[in-house]
Amino acid sequence: MRPRALVVLGCAAAAVITLAGIKAVSSIAGPVLLALVLVIAVAPVRGRLAAWGAPTWVQVAVPLLVVLLVLLGMLAVLTVSVAQLATLIPQYSDEFTALTEELRRLAARFGYGNEQLNQAVKSFDPSQVFGLVQGLFSGLVGVASSLFLIVVLVLTMCLDSVAFAHIMCTGSDRLPGLAKALATFARRTRRYLVVSTVFGLLNATLNVIALSLLGVPLPLLWGVLSLITIYIPNIGFVIGLVPPAMLALLDGGVRTMLGVILTYGAINVVTQSFILPKFLGDAVELSTTMTFLSLILWTFVLGPLGAILAIPLSLLTRALLVDSDPSATWAAAFISGRPPPDLKRKDPA
Repeated sequence: MRPRALVVLGCAAAAVITLAGIKAVSSIAGPVLLALVLVIAVAPVRGRLAAWGAPTWVQVAVPLLVVLLVLLGMLAVLTVSVAQLATLIPQYSDEFTALTEELRRLAARFGYGNEQLNQAVKSFDPSQVFGLVQGLFSGLVGVASSLFLIVVLVLTMCLDSVAFAHIMCTGSDRLPGLAKALATFARRTRRYLVVSTVFGLLNATLNVIALSLLGVPLPLLWGVLSLITIYIPNIGFVIGLVPPAMLALLDGGVRTMLGVILTYGAINVVTQSFILPKFLGDAVELSTTMTFLSLILWTFVLGPLGAILAIPLSLLTRALLVDSDPSATWAAAFISGRPPPDLKRKDPA
């Protein structure tokens, strides 16, 4: 029997090599994984058409058309957003200069008008804040620009989905653990995407209305940002809040910025903290720590697309490596943060 430490080191080395390989071909791996997630999302459409007795070409064409409309809409919105953001940043250089001067005077009243403080205030550039958002949009535009590759991948996956479903049914007798794990992954991913999209649209609508009432420029742009960032776990809310709050400070002052923060906070607490978990339920069995680590890992490997697909990719990894192994109950408990029902809780001695 091999030493446990050797097994752990071997698995860690294999994981590093695999992730490095994916990162090296991220321009190909990103569209492939995005196409996989999209096909899983529209799989119920094909299933419903098959139940109605629709021809095979209809079962392929309708889901493909749905995916194509989503991709074209996303590409159009992201392209316009990047263009608007690029023209927006230079317009507030004078306002930012006046704001920094006011901060220096305020700091001097409290005895903090030293050279280090002035240098720190001077070195802060609002374009860095908006640059992060522009980098997110630009990265997604780069993926969406591979539209032909994604459409071809979705088409081939839709064509093979019938055969794949048959293989899954026949393989459930030989590899029941793997078949069940992949079916669970597909179900959890669909539920996560549907529920997140519905609440993302709700959040975006409420945010656009609030920003319009507060007079913040480009409310539709920030609504799109809040919709995209709902798929980014843990820090998505902060990414969606900082740019409009910063712009509100430059355009309308502290009161407008506080209005944006309070409005965004109230909407986020109500929808994502109280309502969203009830609808998701057990769809995403990942602990808070694992969710955050997944965000860091997949963003490093695939860039902005990895941040958005962090949850589905982590669910796929869990299905292949953990859920498919009946002896990995202990590891599954650590990943989900929930003790399995077959493990009795023991009080510490």
